[in-house]
Amino acid sequence: MSIRKNQLEANKLQKRLRRNVGQAIADYNMIEEGDRIMVCMSGGKDSYAMLDILLNLQASAPIKFDLVAVNMDQKQPGFPEHVLPEYLDSLDIEYHILEKDTYSIVTSKIPEGKTYCSLCSRLRRGTLYGFAEQIGCTKVALGHHRDDIVETLFLNMFHQAKLKAMPPKLLSDDKKNIIIRPLAYCRESDLVALAELKQFPIIPCNLCGSQEGLQRNVVKQMLVDWERQFPGRIDQIFGAVQNISPSQLADTELFDFKTLKIEREAVDLSAIKAINL
Repeated sequence: MSIRKNQLEANKLQKRLRRNVGQAIADYNMIEEGDRIMVCMSGGKDSYAMLDILLNLQASAPIKFDLVAVNMDQKQPGFPEHVLPEYLDSLDIEYHILEKDTYSIVTSKIPEGKTYCSLCSRLRRGTLYGFAEQIGCTKVALGHHRDDIVETLFLNMFHQAKLKAMPPKLLSDDKKNIIIRPLAYCRESDLVALAELKQFPIIPCNLCGSQEGLQRNVVKQMLVDWERQFPGRIDQIFGAVQNISPSQLADTELFDFKTLKIEREAVDLSAIKAINL
């Protein structure tokens, strides 16, 4: 591929991602005038992409908002502590590195061979949400993308018997934080391509994401196979999450099936008998 064609493809990729993020922000009113957004950085491709795109949008947006990058050092063995600070210093933005040894807590509580996700995510969320309040952030931005949302939908269907995924925007249980997912409309393949283009200093995770047999990985492979066989299927499934008809499901809490009544004029039964004669 020629240099010119490579540049054109790179430009199209970045425009597509900015457009997708901008549309998600507009559709769900994710960012408002004067917001102070805490951008959660894990060192993975998604969080790097989220910060990169939000910085681009911040420069051209018609409203003013601040971005604060925050990473939580969970004290994983071999974690390269210098990588994120060096990268964030190069951007000249406000950032914080929280140090909390959740790795030891998780590995001491959960037997070897079991997945760490449930406890790890609870500990991480509690720490990050509390810190957002301390530093006056009005929104917490997480790097989940379209594929993550669809994977979660199937995980909840298969293992929890619930029809729910990850909302692009939600209020935390204690109502003290609003969580946003600006990458909700972005394909994972585009984020992989952006990471390669920008040469983000990716930090591999040796906690939940890399565990063998993780059910999310099983669902991810299922979706990859579907997408290969039926291109566009993940987009269709995500579209279904945005286009719900409660009356066509079976949840009695969402739709009142019990009081359904017909609406039509009364029939003269004597006339029917006359016709039958």
